[in-house]
Amino acid sequence: MKLKFGSIIILAIILIIVAISFSGVKVIDTGYRGIKTRFGEVIGSPLPEGIYFYNPITTDIQEIDTKVQRYTLKMSAYTKDVQQADLTITINSSLNDNNVHLLYQEIGLGYRDKVIFPQILRAAKDTIGKWEADVLVSNREKAADEILASLKEALEPNHILVQSVIIEDINYSSQFERAIEEKQIATQDAIKAKNRTKQVEEEANQKILSAKAEAESMRIRSQALSQNQNLVAYEAVQKWDGKLPVNIYGNAPIPFLNIQ
Repeated sequence: MKLKFGSIIILAIILIIVAISFSGVKVIDTGYRGIKTRFGEVIGSPLPEGIYFYNPITTDIQEIDTKVQRYTLKMSAYTKDVQQADLTITINSSLNDNNVHLLYQEIGLGYRDKVIFPQILRAAKDTIGKWEADVLVSNREKAADEILASLKEALEPNHILVQSVIIEDINYSSQFERAIEEKQIATQDAIKAKNRTKQVEEEANQKILSAKAEAESMRIRSQALSQNQNLVAYEAVQKWDGKLPVNIYGNAPIPFLNIQ
């Protein structure tokens, strides 16, 4: 007995519904990668953005965020001079898009607690231990760069990429912070005193040079006057105010004579 055309269509629809009922659908959003597994074993490379159908009985697709993630940790570490520093450190990192399936296979979804956080603590403590407390405060950017280099070296083999490290805050005990402040004030005062000493020395040197120049000028003029009598008269004329002197007996002017 032949099935009617309408019955065939109905049967086909039923088969499609049954097939869909026993199929899984996974949508991978932008900024994510899909990890396909069969009986728990990773299959193939990471799946990019898109829609995927799979057999939910034997297969699964795990979606993993590969966008840049921000992690902020508060921790304590000891400086080179054994001062406890309370730190707030922030790192920006992401997963390697091409190797995220290897991360899932080797470490699993707990990679932050298993790898990222322990490595941040290790790198921060190792770096802080190289700096003295008072120097660290004014060189936090250099210390952050050292932590960044250490984290890159440690995490890239685990398919984790570190973009930046920021030391947001460094706190010491109140007593030590006062000691740092007093030391900075003393240093500034010493610099001011040193600059003042240099200024006084420079002023003294200028006076000495000026006195030497004046003495040399007087020596040259004295020598010239002793050797040339005409220069004596010239000097007198240079200093004359144009008024003739008067004698002690009256107001009659005394002529200015050039006696050879």
